[in-house]
Amino acid sequence: MDVGVFARASERLNRTVEIGVASGRVISVSFPETPPDDAESDHPLLDRVFAYLDGEADHFDDVEVALTVPTDQRRVLEATRNVPHGETVTLDRVIRMAGLDPDDRADVETARTALSENPVPLFVPDHRVRDAPGGAPPSVAERLREIEGARGPGA
Repeated sequence: MDVGVFARASERLNRTVEIGVASGRVISVSFPETPPDDAESDHPLLDRVFAYLDGEADHFDDVEVALTVPTDQRRVLEATRNVPHGETVTLDRVIRMAGLDPDDRADVETARTALSENPVPLFVPDHRVRDAPGGAPPSVAERLREIEGARGPGA
């Protein structure tokens, strides 16, 4: 099935992983306390997510996401997708990777907004950006970094 809402409770996160899919693309990821009543629990992408939560390395870079955000924010989110599994980077680094200027207040605000409003955390791994807000609850982001054994570049 390539359309719908899919969710499964995760003991590792102490939350539910909920994924919205339309036309084969992930359009949303959230982490509610409990699964919605109308969500299906069976989806291959949820299987991959749960394998990842169990410690299997997965970059999710082949997962198609639909980002309906302004162009500069999209550039920030696409740059964030390039941060390798198990590493963390600074917000300044992501801003540079997106072709923006970390010394420009408007560019910094654009990046912070893009990350805090990230509609597909995990697939756009904002938990790998150390000093910026993300789309997942802070406790989930911290747990994802622990699962990945996240470290800074060169550590």
